[in-house]
Amino acid sequence: MIQFILNNRIIKTSANSGVTLLDFIREYQQLKGTKIGCREGDCGACTVLVGTSDGDHVTYQTITSCISPLGNANGKHIVTVEGINLPKELNTVQKAMTDNYATQCGFCTPGFVVSMTGYALESNKTTTCNDAISGNICRCTGYKSIEKAGFEIEEKLQQKDDNHKIEWLINKGFIPNYFETIPNKLKELQPKVFSKTGVKVANGTDIYVRHADKMAEEDVHLLVDKTALKGISFSEGICTLGANTTVTEIAENKKLQTLFPKLKQFLKLVSSEQIRNMGTIGGNFVNASPIGDMSIFFLALNSTLTIQKEDETERQIAFQEFHQNYKVYDLQEGEILKEISFKIPQANQHYNFEKVSKRTHLDIASVNSAGLISIQNGVISEAHLSFGGVAAIPKYLYKTNEFLKGKLIISETIHLAEKILQSEISPISDVRGTSAYKRLLARQLFFAHFIKLFPNDVELDKMITL
Repeated sequence: MIQFILNNRIIKTSANSGVTLLDFIREYQQLKGTKIGCREGDCGACTVLVGTSDGDHVTYQTITSCISPLGNANGKHIVTVEGINLPKELNTVQKAMTDNYATQCGFCTPGFVVSMTGYALESNKTTTCNDAISGNICRCTGYKSIEKAGFEIEEKLQQKDDNHKIEWLINKGFIPNYFETIPNKLKELQPKVFSKTGVKVANGTDIYVRHADKMAEEDVHLLVDKTALKGISFSEGICTLGANTTVTEIAENKKLQTLFPKLKQFLKLVSSEQIRNMGTIGGNFVNASPIGDMSIFFLALNSTLTIQKEDETERQIAFQEFHQNYKVYDLQEGEILKEISFKIPQANQHYNFEKVSKRTHLDIASVNSAGLISIQNGVISEAHLSFGGVAAIPKYLYKTNEFLKGKLIISETIHLAEKILQSEISPISDVRGTSAYKRLLARQLFFAHFIKLFPNDVELDKMITL
């Protein structure tokens, strides 16, 4: 049976592991505070906390329960808004919301409260409270009152004792005192060992958007806890990331932050806090979307994929060879993505990521692009540029990259290369823009790489007039 802790209760259930966590919470457990909104992970009304044990401590993250399979709760602590209520008074987050008049119809409020509580439970403050609620939508307040509540919470947390975090949060009224018992309770669980049959699912952020009802009735092969698919490592000049690495894990990795100084800025353009906590790079690659942000990010790093067969033998392919046609990729029956690796960028290599969407954040790209450009003795020795939204697959620009080799970084070179770029892409008109608009965006993002990476070499007036 699936075993986990829901708020302060141990749950043992034989429910299908493919049922969404949201439906289990509301329909099987009758906890109605977690709301049904978009069912696509966009609105945040269904936000819950997932606590994962690392021995004597539990690490909490927010997720959208509407697109998370119940089986992924196995062995974890799931916290709904009911699970952070205090016996006789509002908790600190709830009081901040009421004191700042940060609620009107109230439908979205539980999701905001859970996200803010997740922020309070973080060990290291790498974001603001208002970043933590970036995946929560409110249709009534205009957000300013909610922002004020967030600022108040940040101020209260400035004195937090991270060495005794749970005890401090309990004493300050953020969470109920049962949280102290959770590490030991998790140790007592005997989580189910799942079969290796059915539809392969990591965290569900793509397949559950499209097929949640279908998945509730089918066998699922859950991959999220496979240790062989986890981790970020660095060895002999190579960085390797397991296919189950999440966007949040990439963003918070100190070594990657050093290699890519704007990493957090880049990845803030990718989905929301809750989805970054869930979405895996392997899932993004296999989704095979022509505008998959992480596909574009890693294509420009000239990455290599390791694919594992059922007998655990492996093969490797260049990432730019993986996507073959629209939603068609080089993964045979029984195979899974194991990891992706790339050479660690050197001092003479310069990387940039760009994305344009109708909204700056929380949106799917109209066009996105990344570029890694190497300079040797003042000329381009190597170029790896990728674009999304301009072809049936995430596009690696073979001809443009080859043209740039050996060229000086001057405006004339960039304009000539852009003409080759235009010959390589074939965008279509859809809800995210016309073909002509996407070609214009591709031109602008291509220019943006050079303007941002080489501001002393590119003459802006010539970029405009040539």
